[in-house]
Amino acid sequence: MTRARSIRFLQAAAGLLILAAAWEIASFFVPHFIFPPVPAIIARTVEILITGSLLADVLTTAARIFAGLIGAFLCGCILALAIGRSRAIENLLTPVLTFFQGIPALSWVVFAIIWFHGTEFRIFFIMVMTTLPAFTFQILDAFRSMSKDLLEMTLSFRPSRAILFRFLIVPTIVPGILTAFKVNLGNAARVVVVAELVGATGGVGYELLRQQQLFDMAGAMAWTLQLVLFVLIFQQIITLIETRVLRYRAVAERAI
Repeated sequence: MTRARSIRFLQAAAGLLILAAAWEIASFFVPHFIFPPVPAIIARTVEILITGSLLADVLTTAARIFAGLIGAFLCGCILALAIGRSRAIENLLTPVLTFFQGIPALSWVVFAIIWFHGTEFRIFFIMVMTTLPAFTFQILDAFRSMSKDLLEMTLSFRPSRAILFRFLIVPTIVPGILTAFKVNLGNAARVVVVAELVGATGGVGYELLRQQQLFDMAGAMAWTLQLVLFVLIFQQIITLIETRVLRYRAVAERAI
């Protein structure tokens, strides 16, 4: 297991090094305002991390992503529970959620700016509306994947609702919930940048807009890397939680 993880890490590192090398080579032949050197991008990235006012913008964006994901997750749980319990509610809500899923993030940005005044509530609304359908459908699919035979066997012992929820429903839906967070994290990161580009006065998206106005490609890449690093770190945290919580599951390793 350790050897397999080491090989995967080395392969991933090799891919990133090749990408960085290709970028650095391009910087020799293209003006630096288009392809800045890799050391310049790294220096700007480190500057953001060690400068309090700049790091605050990164943390502001991270907080907005967390708030939007938690809000969408809670609403998605409620909707998934309602749809799972009633065929009539499913027929009523599923087309609406599918319709919402087809609305572009930029459209939600425009709607939020027209409808609401506060910047933070606008961004929260955009984050929830863009990730809510995915959370609802993924949680609902996880619930419906429950084994019918296992459910009937559990019900034969006449458990209370609390015991049924704790020992059957939760272990069934937790893998789907963790997967939903990993999938929606990337979507949320992209959406929050769009929201901040248009309707915010702080955050990674706002700083990217400033770099575009200054025509500063190194700064734009540095701020982009802040968001990428946040997504990678949080996905790794989810993976660790998944490994810990779902350690009872057998894992099939791919042959190398």
